[in-house]
Amino acid sequence: MEIDLDRLPDDPALLQQMLRDAVTTAAYQHGELHAENDKLRMLIKRLLRHRFGRRSEQLGADQLQFGLEDLEQTVAANQAGQEAADAAAGRQRRRSDAQPNRNHGALPDHLPRYEVVIDIEDHACSCCGSTLQVMGELRTEQLDIAPAQLRVRVTRRPRYVCNSCDDVPVVAPAPERPIDGGMATEALIVHVVVSKFCDGLPLYRQSQMLARQGVALDRSTLSNWVGRACWWLTPLYELIIGTVLAATKLFADDTTLPVLDPGRGRTKKGRLWCYAVDDRPWCGESHPVAAYVYSEDHRVAHPAEHLATFKGVLQVDGYNGFKRLAGDRADASVRLAFCWAHMRRGFYDFHVSTKSPLAAEVLARIRTLYAIEAEIRGHPAEHRRRVRQERSRPIVEALHAWLEDHLPRMSGASDLALAIRYALRHWSGLIVFLDGKREFRCTRWRVPPAGAYDAPSDEPWIVALRSCFRASAGVLVRSAFSEVERHQILDVAIWWAQR
Repeated sequence: MEIDLDRLPDDPALLQQMLRDAVTTAAYQHGELHAENDKLRMLIKRLLRHRFGRRSEQLGADQLQFGLEDLEQTVAANQAGQEAADAAAGRQRRRSDAQPNRNHGALPDHLPRYEVVIDIEDHACSCCGSTLQVMGELRTEQLDIAPAQLRVRVTRRPRYVCNSCDDVPVVAPAPERPIDGGMATEALIVHVVVSKFCDGLPLYRQSQMLARQGVALDRSTLSNWVGRACWWLTPLYELIIGTVLAATKLFADDTTLPVLDPGRGRTKKGRLWCYAVDDRPWCGESHPVAAYVYSEDHRVAHPAEHLATFKGVLQVDGYNGFKRLAGDRADASVRLAFCWAHMRRGFYDFHVSTKSPLAAEVLARIRTLYAIEAEIRGHPAEHRRRVRQERSRPIVEALHAWLEDHLPRMSGASDLALAIRYALRHWSGLIVFLDGKREFRCTRWRVPPAGAYDAPSDEPWIVALRSCFRASAGVLVRSAFSEVERHQILDVAIWWAQR
């Protein structure tokens, strides 16, 4: 309301009303400005924490490991030189000298052993000349390695002929090869695939490594092997997908995946979807398994396509694609369980930036729920359900009432109000765990951080796949390797190739 100071009325009552209106308007504007200023201050603190906070003050895990490796190598070299000098001078090493860190404990039992016996030359007693008798032995173990060596498998098929008749020669049929007319055995193909997708070795580097042993193989040849290996692994991948979708509870998440876009000089952003089953925390009978699906974009239709046959509880974040999946099921066969970590994050960020006691109150109540879950984790399913009904449900219901009571009292533009509205909007999915007997995940299930695509230090953080086909191939292999241990993949692939 604007007041013309040159044309003020003479009526005292009208002047009082104008003053009241002006004060009310000023108070409202002050509240809006205060909320906006709090929002800007929190944004500035977030940016400062992101730019100068703990994450940027510390080295990354990989860079820290590189620094430690260099330091430890220097220390070990100096110690070796000092030990050699002491030995040459006849000095005995003092016990107080620092010992290098060692991994104590027995070596794994599944590793093959070979023995080296170091015996004395003379078995006669130095005093009386009698023959010495064995009373025991000193036994030590060292970790050894047989360097990878290429070899040629020669397949011989004897031909037989009958000298009494003119029949054609008899020979055993040739075994099928994983690649028709190819020179690679199943073991070599699996080695190339594992090296590429698990150890981050691009094919051109593997070609260089093979050349050092005198075998010239072009990168395109290795690419052909990888593509055909993915075709062989497709049934295994489909089995994993079917196993995941047959579960009654899934964790779903997605992450970005840089994909090369030829001709543009940069990468485009693909999407890697992960659907996982992990019943170990609540002592379930199923084995943990993760299935990966690649898509070129982040359209909301993808979860519905991937999970067309799934029925059960789906634990997710607030992505609209999952909401659409559940909403489109007329039979309500998919029930969404939303993540408490996502809900908590808004209150945590607001509390870190503003030290708000309201946000601290919400965090304290959620912390109580976490503590209850920590107590009952690993107990029988019925026991967990009973404890949740008796102890967790009153806390959750009280929190819901608290959020509804405080929301109208604060500015709608504040981040705290946004966090409250997010919680209330997803409340039906946040309380799913109360009626269930399974594990309540206090932290969201994350897509494993692209470990299968980690490249050496001078390569990108994640292999930038050259095309959608290669992206799908990587997803296929990653899913297969998440189900079967790496040392078992060789046996599985060879068995499949020789079926």
